[in-house]
Amino acid sequence: MSSLESLLRTRLDPLDAIARETARTRSDNDLNPGFDNHPEQRPAAVLAPIIKRASGWTMLFTERSVETPAHPGQISFPGGRVQASDANAAETALRETFEEIGLARSFIEPLGAWDRYDTITGFRVTPIVGLVEPGFELKLDPREVASVFEAPLDFLMNPANHEVREAQWQGRTRYYYVMPYEGHNIWGATAGMVRALYERLYSE
Repeated sequence: MSSLESLLRTRLDPLDAIARETARTRSDNDLNPGFDNHPEQRPAAVLAPIIKRASGWTMLFTERSVETPAHPGQISFPGGRVQASDANAAETALRETFEEIGLARSFIEPLGAWDRYDTITGFRVTPIVGLVEPGFELKLDPREVASVFEAPLDFLMNPANHEVREAQWQGRTRYYYVMPYEGHNIWGATAGMVRALYERLYSE
C-alpha cells in the first residue's frame, strides 16, 4: 500500500459517520471572514474519483454543460442533491456519478468523506473519495456534462499549486482558491474542497 493510499484509508471519515452533526464543515467563506453563509444549506454530495493509473494516481473532474442551470460551464466533481430515496451521502454521490458520466459502481471503492462544504449558492456538500480501478468506460450526459479531464493527484496535493485570487462580488472583495491545470481552472467550491482534502491528509 502506498503512503497516499494509507493516508486516504486512515484520515477520512468512515462512511457510517459522515452524517453526524459533529462532522467538520468548511465553506466558501473560509477565506472571507465577515461574510455570512447562505441561510439555507440543502444537502448534496459529490464523488471525488481518484483513478489508480499506473503512471500516477489522478483525480477526475467534470466541466459542466453551459445549458445546465446549476453552475454552468464550471469545473466540478460529479454529484448533486440528496434525494429521499438515497440511503446516505455516498449513495447520492455514486448515483449522480453514474447518471452524469456513466462511471459504473463496480469500478469504485468508496473510502470515506472529508469535511462538509457549505457553498454560497446554498448547498451543504458531503465530498466522498472513491478509488477507481482503470478500465472503465464513460458515457457523459450532455445535458449536464460537457467534458471530463484528469489532474495528477500529486499536483493537486501540492500547496504550491493552490493560488488565492480575488474578485468583486456584491460590491465586496472575495478571495477564492484556484488550481490552474493545462487550461482548466479548478476554482471556487471545488478548489476549496480539494484544499480541504489536502489539509485533512497532510496537516499534523
